[in-house]
Amino acid sequence: MKPIEIRPGIYWVGVNDRVTDLFEGLWPISQVGVSYNAYLVKDEKTALIDLSKEMLSDDYLSQLSAVVDLASVDYVVINHMEPDHSGALKRMLEFAPNAQILGMPKAIDMLKDFYGLEENTTRLSNNQELSLGKYTLRFVYTPLVHWPETMMTYLVEEGILFSCDGFGGYGALDGGVFDDDYADLAFFETEALRYFSNIVAAFSKSVLSALKKFVDMPIRMIAPSHGLIWRADPARIIDLYRTWSEYHLNPAEVGITILFGTMYRNTEHALNAALQGIAAQGVPVSVHDVRKTHVSYILPDLWTQRGVLVAAPTYEGKLFPTAMDVLMMADRKHIANKTPAYLGSKAWSGGAQADFARIAEKLGWQVLNSMDFLGGPTQEDLVRAREIGSQLARAVKSTA
Repeated sequence: MKPIEIRPGIYWVGVNDRVTDLFEGLWPISQVGVSYNAYLVKDEKTALIDLSKEMLSDDYLSQLSAVVDLASVDYVVINHMEPDHSGALKRMLEFAPNAQILGMPKAIDMLKDFYGLEENTTRLSNNQELSLGKYTLRFVYTPLVHWPETMMTYLVEEGILFSCDGFGGYGALDGGVFDDDYADLAFFETEALRYFSNIVAAFSKSVLSALKKFVDMPIRMIAPSHGLIWRADPARIIDLYRTWSEYHLNPAEVGITILFGTMYRNTEHALNAALQGIAAQGVPVSVHDVRKTHVSYILPDLWTQRGVLVAAPTYEGKLFPTAMDVLMMADRKHIANKTPAYLGSKAWSGGAQADFARIAEKLGWQVLNSMDFLGGPTQEDLVRAREIGSQLARAVKSTA
């Protein structure tokens, strides 16, 4: 993709990445890709806002040089020091050695830690402004969205918020960069939620704090570092991020996430009975086979649905390992305000039920009900499993 002028003198100079398998070495993106968005403001002074990761330096510099003489760049704004946004910096400075690097104090410290850079740096303060000529940049400190040095840059005259990882999402850009370039935004909203749950959700409190800082700033465009630029309806992605972040504090949507694993289908039979109980109450479910499904695709449902049913057997005296892996990630992501239940098969002494109770307590989840059974479920076990499903569904609806 070529550079795109998003407003007079303001350019998207980002790059797509369709070859990386795991974002941050953790989250699958091989099927969807990701964009690394960077922006250039050409005025009496020229400012570059964010960069790309190191392996895409050549593509990034090619983009940039198509719209500006690299040596003429006056400022490099570092909203966020994570290497997918700063990795190309040293290459960039080979062509613009006199450019001044701007960032919050912690970002300037990190420049030395990551790249050994100490010269030509400026430590910014919250709400500090920089005039480029007709355009003014305001730097708003937004710590822990999602690193401690993070800020967002607001272009005052145009109402553009360069939000870096905030309001971002997975997905390479297929020719267009704006929300109104696409007739159907379902793909991008789905990938924005997956990105949020994978990357940002653990810092939801910080997201809500950051949103308060922009209440009195008219925002006419959201320009994040990943995903779409929200030009036609910036409030849409702001509202989504606010809603998702509030699930950290309040019950989420009516629905139940099923974490399912089985070795010999005994637990599966009990789960089917529980699902009948849930269906009878009209509550939607999202069933995830924890043996096959990467946790990246489970986290969005765990985050946005208020009920959780773990249907997994005992394995070596503990909860089935891949089910426990998901719950441990839920703990890492501070997934709260859930109503959980458990069912599963055991071969002799069990252990999964107690193991689940321990991790649920750590998560702050109050277990509604649980059951285990020896070998395959009896008719009595199936009746009980159906009732657990029904009870869980009723509880989920009652907190609406």
